[in-house]
Formats: sequence, structure tokens, C-alpha cells
Amino acid sequence: MTSPALEAFPPGTGAARGRSAVDPAFSGTPDPLGLLDLLDVFGEPFVRDPHPWLELLRTESPVHHDPGTGLWLVSRHEDIRRVLLNPEDFLPDNAQHAVTPLPVSVLRILARAGFMLPPALANNGTESHAGLRRLVTRFFHARRVEAAVPVIERIAGELLARVRSTLDAAGSCDLFAPYAQILPCRVLMELLGIEDIEPTTLIRWSDASLELFYGRPSPERQPELAELVADFHRWLTATVRSGTVPEDSFIGALRRHRLPGGEPLDVRTAVAACFFVFIAGQSTTGQLIATVLRRVSSEPGLWTRVAGEAGLAEAWVEEVLRREPPVTTWRRLTARAVSLGGVRLPAGAPLLLMLMGSGSDPEVFAEPATMCPYRPEIRHHLAFGAGRHRCPGASLARTEATVALRAAARALPGILPADGPAEPPMLGLLSFRAPLEVPVRVP
Repeated sequence: MTSPALEAFPPGTGAARGRSAVDPAFSGTPDPLGLLDLLDVFGEPFVRDPHPWLELLRTESPVHHDPGTGLWLVSRHEDIRRVLLNPEDFLPDNAQHAVTPLPVSVLRILARAGFMLPPALANNGTESHAGLRRLVTRFFHARRVEAAVPVIERIAGELLARVRSTLDAAGSCDLFAPYAQILPCRVLMELLGIEDIEPTTLIRWSDASLELFYGRPSPERQPELAELVADFHRWLTATVRSGTVPEDSFIGALRRHRLPGGEPLDVRTAVAACFFVFIAGQSTTGQLIATVLRRVSSEPGLWTRVAGEAGLAEAWVEEVLRREPPVTTWRRLTARAVSLGGVRLPAGAPLLLMLMGSGSDPEVFAEPATMCPYRPEIRHHLAFGAGRHRCPGASLARTEATVALRAAARALPGILPADGPAEPPMLGLLSFRAPLEVPVRVP
């Protein structure tokens, strides 16, 4: 019997590969039809629907070398969890490296702005990580998030009032840019005490940063993105150095922070921490909200139910995180030669952990292709990572997505997906995937 994953692909032309062209010690499962020769993690087929490819990886080559990126793709839940929980053997050093090589002209643009990302949070495997993580966690722990719910509800209400006006006037609108994208940016600005910048500017800078470092932009596009990233870095540096941000704010706490040896945190590392927090706190949360809104609005009858049924919005957010997380992959680097999933990897091997694929591993999740809120094993998903680098903003992201969904369902009763293409344009970066439009209409 043919695997459902194989049926989703066109006939392959690649030769059967029982051994890796990169590592002669490869001992994983071969890809008998050569279908993985067709895999392009930036290509339209993968971006449109990665699940058949992820199933193919899990079943045929769970630790697979991808010649297009030079990365080893790790797709089984067990292997990914092992990597995340073992930072001694699997380092975070490459987590924020540019996927597409940056030419000298682009590096000069960044250098003129003083841009650099020293180890701070996601890319930090040094002893300074624990203290910096505790600092971030204090600003996003459960009590602070609970206290922020009225702020999220207020901002959501303001944005939805404008959306409602557009719907009444035009009969249709997009929920992405005016709602899903801007809501977490404005919330983060209030929580961090940022007032001197327009939310749309922060969003533009964050999106440019993701595209430059996690995308495959053309040589013509790279300088445009680099200029935006340089502007972002200059603003962050000036904000960290200024005395205008309140002392009890996140940036104020960074200024007071001391490293393990007692010395103050340097400006560059503080800026690198802000760079990560600003992008993770608003871009990826906006992507989650967009995916949740699209999923729920397209399920018959569900939009009305989440408006009033206790716990249903939370359950759908969690199920979307399992099946369609906004952060689809993350990178690691082997510290020494190791065996993983039956494959012998050399020291310095760059890994790409397929977080989205792990959420559909049938060894962990029953009927993984079915959206099933309240599934008993739901918290086993790895959408926020695991171990010492688990996302410290997980509680805030869950809460914002839940409030955003419930508020929209109550403010916009009865809306339906707008007529048009069944599949919206998708953000398709190495580690980020989400709909770029959530078109809806009144009945």
C-alpha cells in the first residue's frame, strides 16, 4: 500500500538513495522513490502544504541532509525533543544566522549601523543565558500575562471597531494587517513601555529582519531589507542607551542586569536581546493569531461557538499550535560527533528541527491530521521548544491569540471566509509560516 505522503507527490525522478552523499556513515531509512530529491523548503509546494513532505521525512529519512540549505532536517518528535533537551551536545549558536549568504554590499550596510547579534537569548549557549532568560521570564510570567488581559482586550476592541466599520461599508475585509498583525505589536509596546515609534514601523522592521535572516530574498531585495534592519538596530541601540525608558521597563531591567562575573550587560548584548524579544513578541504572535483566525473562521459553526463556549478558544489555539505553529523549525549545531535517529553526524553539523512535523508525529498524537481540540496529549507539542531555551513568551502568545479569537468572534458575529482563492498567500520563510491574508465577509 502506498503511503498517503507519497500519493501527494508527483512521480519522482531521483535515484534511490540508500546512503547519504554527505556522511558515509549514514544508516537511516532510504527514500526508495527519490521523492526527497524534489524537496525545497522555500518552494511553493512545501510552503503551501508542508505536511506531506514532513510525513515523508519522518517515515523515510528522519534525519535527512538537505543539499539546498546544507542543513540536516530532523523530523521525529523523539529526536527533536532529545536535541532540545541536550544543549551540551546540540548548541544554539546558529539559531539566528542568515540562511541565505549575505553579500559584502549588504554586510557593509549592516556594519555601518553597528549591527551584530552577540549571544543573548535564542543563540546563547554560554553561562550568561540563564540570567538573561530569568530577566525576560519575569516580564512574561503568568501573573503579568493575566494582568495584561484587560490591555489586550482594550486594544482588540479598538482595532475591531475599525474592522467592523470596514465590513459594514464594504461587506468584506482582511483581518490580517489591521488586526492580527498590529494587535500583538501594540500590546508589546505597552508592556515594554515603548511610545516613541509607530507600530507599523516596528512591524515593517521586524518583517524585514525575518525575511533577511530566514528567507531566500533576491540579490536585489537584500539591500532593501538590510537598510530596514539597520534602521531597526539604530533605533534599538538609541533606545537602550537613552534615559527615557522607565527603569521598571524591560529595557530598564536590561540596563541594571549584571553578568555572572558582576559586570554590567554591554549595550550590544542588550540590543540583541531586544531584537529577539521585539520580533518574537509581535511578529510570531501575529502569525499565530492569523492562523487561528483563518482556521476557526473556515470551520462551519465554530466562529459562533468560540464567542461564548468556555474554554473552546483556548483549546483551538493549542491545537493550531500543535498542527500549524508559526515557528515551524529551529536550528541547532552539533558540539561533537553524535548519533541521532540512526545517523552519525559529525561535529559542527547544522540541524533544522522540524517543529511543525513533530506536532503531527503519530507516535505521539493520535490521528494527527485531524484538528481535535481537547486532545489529551496536546501539551506534548513542541511549538514553543523545550528545555532551557523554551520560549519565555509562550504564556503571552497563547493568551493574546485566545483573547484575539474570542474578541473577534464576539465583535464580528456571523462572518464567513471571503470568496476567492481557497488558499491565501503564505509567509514561507525557513522557520516561519502563516497566512498573509485572512479575508472575511458578512453573510
